[in-house]
Amino acid sequence: MILDRYATDPALGDFYCEMLNDPAGAPVRARLAALSIEALHGRAAAAEAELYNLGITFTVYSDKDAIDRILPFDVIPRVLSAADWRQIETGVIQRVRALNLLLADLYHERKILRDGVLPADLVLGHAQFRPIMQDLDLPHGTYVTVCGTDIIRDDAGGFLVLEDNARTPSGVSYVIENRHMMQRAFPDLLRGIALRPVDHYGPQLRAALREIAPPEALDPSVVLLSPGSYNSAFFEHVFLAREMGVPLVEGRDLTVENDRVFMRTTGGLARVDVIYRRINDEFLDPEVFRADSALGVPGLMRAYRAGNVGLANAVGTGVADDKAMYAYMPRIIRYYLGQDQILPNVETHLCREAEGLAYTLDHLAELVVKPVGEAGGYGITIGPRASRAELAACRAQLLADPANYISQPCISLSVAPTLVDGEVVPRHVDFRPFAVTGAKTWVLPGGLTRVALRQGSLIVNSSQGGGSKDTWVLE
Repeated sequence: MILDRYATDPALGDFYCEMLNDPAGAPVRARLAALSIEALHGRAAAAEAELYNLGITFTVYSDKDAIDRILPFDVIPRVLSAADWRQIETGVIQRVRALNLLLADLYHERKILRDGVLPADLVLGHAQFRPIMQDLDLPHGTYVTVCGTDIIRDDAGGFLVLEDNARTPSGVSYVIENRHMMQRAFPDLLRGIALRPVDHYGPQLRAALREIAPPEALDPSVVLLSPGSYNSAFFEHVFLAREMGVPLVEGRDLTVENDRVFMRTTGGLARVDVIYRRINDEFLDPEVFRADSALGVPGLMRAYRAGNVGLANAVGTGVADDKAMYAYMPRIIRYYLGQDQILPNVETHLCREAEGLAYTLDHLAELVVKPVGEAGGYGITIGPRASRAELAACRAQLLADPANYISQPCISLSVAPTLVDGEVVPRHVDFRPFAVTGAKTWVLPGGLTRVALRQGSLIVNSSQGGGSKDTWVLE
C-alpha cells in the first residue's frame, strides 16, 4: 500500500499529518491503497508532461539558466472537511471585511489612529500609504477585491493565519488547473467523492469587478491589465482573462481622454469601466507615481479620482498588506467588528517596539524573523535552522532597522504525503484560499495548497523550490 511506509516514516516526528490525522482523508487513503507506487509515479510523470505542454509555468528571475519553469505539481491531494472549510470561509470573510473597513477609515476619517488602536506613524509613514486616495469614495467601500489569505495548521491541527495578501495575490490559476489535472489523471481517485467545484472562479470574479464599476455604467466593460509576457505571473493573467471572457491588455493598449479610460481596438476607442490590474501602484500612472514607468497608463489616476473607472485592487491597499499591520489584525477586527478572530494570528513580536525587539534579540535562535514588506519567502531567517553567521547577520539587520522586522515562534507546520523522487514522504504544506469581494465577499471553495518539496524545508513558495497540490473541499 502506498501509505504503509509513509505512516512509519521517522520524518513525521511530532508533526500533524493532514492525511493520517484528519478523518477527511479516509476516502483518499482507501483509493490510494488500490494503486502501486509504480502506477502513481507513472501518472505523476504524465501529469508533469501535460503541464509542460500546456505552458503552465511561473518565472524565477534569480535563475539565469531556467527562468520559466513548470510549477511542480504533487498528485496526492490535500483534503478538507466541510466543517474545516466553514471555519476557513467565515474566518476569511471576517478578515476581508475588517481590511476593507480599515482602508476606508485610513483614507477618510482615520478614527482608528485617533483612538490609538494603531500607531499613526505605522500608517502615515508607510511606503505603500497613498495620500492621493484621501477622501475617495469607492463603490461598496471595496478596496480589496481579491484577497489571498495564507493559512497554516499547527501541531494540533488548528488553523492559523500567517499573512493577508491584499495587493495582487497570485496563484488561483494553479488551483483550477490542478483540479483539471486531477480529473484527467486520476478520475478513479475522485469517483464517488462529493467535492465543492472550483470552476466558477472566473465568472465570480467578473461579477464582483462589474459591481465596483462607476454607477452610470449600465453594462460595465472589464479588462485585465498585465505588465506583459515577462512578468512572473503572466500565465495567470492570460488564464484569468480567458476565464472571465475579458480583454487582456497592457498599458500601451489603454488611453485616457477627458478623464475617461479607453481601450485601443481595430474599430477605434472602446470605453473601459473596470480594470483588474496586476501592476503595482508605483508603475500604474507615470503622471503620479514613477515617471519612468512604461507599464502604466498616463492619466489613469485622474480618471480614478473622477469616479470614471474602477480599479481592483484599489490603489493604496499595500498599507494593509504588511507583516507589521498583520500583527494588529486582532485589534483591528475587534475595533471595527466587535468580534474575536475566527482564524487566529500566529503570535507576533513587532521589532519596531522596544519590548518586541528585546524579546526577539534574546530569543533569536528560537524565532522566525521576517522583513515586513517582503514576499515570496525572501529575507526570512529561521532561527532553529540558521547558522551562527546567519544569526549574527540577522541581529545586525534588526539593530540597524528594527521597524522593518517582525518575529514569530517557529510553528511546526502540518505535513502531507507527497511524491518525491519516486517515494511518498512527508512534506510541509500551507494554504491560500482566495476571496473575491464586490458588494459582498465570496470565497473559492478550495485554494492553493503549497508544499515545501525540499526535505525539512518550511518555505513553500514556488520561488524557493515549492510546489502545489489540488485541494479538495468535501461537500
